[in-house]
Amino acid sequence: MSKEKAPVTQAIRVLREHQVSYSEHLYKYEEKGGTTVSARELGVDEHAVIKTLIMEDENKRPLIVLMHGDREVGTGMLAKQIGVKKVHPCDPKTADKHSGYQVGGTSPFGTRHAMPVYMEASIVELERIYINGGKRGFLIGVDPKEALRVLKPVLVSAAA
Repeated sequence: MSKEKAPVTQAIRVLREHQVSYSEHLYKYEEKGGTTVSARELGVDEHAVIKTLIMEDENKRPLIVLMHGDREVGTGMLAKQIGVKKVHPCDPKTADKHSGYQVGGTSPFGTRHAMPVYMEASIVELERIYINGGKRGFLIGVDPKEALRVLKPVLVSAAA
């Protein structure tokens, strides 16, 4: 673990505002390393590292999808469950614009624009999750029930 001090991001401000208990985990960010790198660096199961994905429907309406690090989003399954024709990942520039975060450091907490949040239902069954804290190389550990309370996501089954 790095000796650096953890940043106070918009995500951290939201967690504090909601009195969420969390742990801070800094690690050496690797371009395109994704959850494989963060799980390895933190010494945790990649299944417990949660990806925050910014996607859009066919009408370019943005949405957030929270998925296990070791799983992919079945966009067809997701679209069907949320009642839209199509869902696809945003390009990085668009994702940054919607979230206010840089891709690789996107947190579902404290996004620039309010967006609907969809969470893979099995995430709630985990004891602890590691999710981006709003900066590359910075994850926070939280009880998934706290994420449920603060984000009020719609639970889906879209893991592929």
